[in-house]
Amino acid sequence: MSKVVIIMGSKADLDWANQIVKVLDTFGVESVTRIASAHKVPLKCYDLIKEYEKQNVVFITIAGMSNALSGFTDAQTFCPVIACPPYSDKFGGADIFSSVRMPSGVAPLTILSPENAALAAAKIIGLSNPDLQAKISAFQEKKRREIEEADSNLNGNS
Repeated sequence: MSKVVIIMGSKADLDWANQIVKVLDTFGVESVTRIASAHKVPLKCYDLIKEYEKQNVVFITIAGMSNALSGFTDAQTFCPVIACPPYSDKFGGADIFSSVRMPSGVAPLTILSPENAALAAAKIIGLSNPDLQAKISAFQEKKRREIEEADSNLNGNS
């Protein structure tokens, strides 16, 4: 696996997708972003999944409200699927349930943070890429240092 395919349910999800792409770029992970609603254009969605799965990719799906896209994508492919639905205050955030409640045999991972969805995809790809593993380790170390520095600054120990 060497590429992440981001499928958005609509153009409204582009800002969310761009946040994912930005993090993937820092790891040097190639990505492609497409639009294909599982509700409105299911045949196009299916064709995209079948086209890209030949490349052993990681899919990241972005759809809010009624997130059929993530379950549909996962049910059509052997490749990993990460659902990264944008959070919405509408319905008190309850629209997230359409991402986490899946029928048997359908298992997209659900990660709400665009940064963390990109990190998870990079880790999956990194299983067979030692250079990427090193970048991920460096990223994690940077995050640890940020916490230590914040604690130190908070307590005047700088």
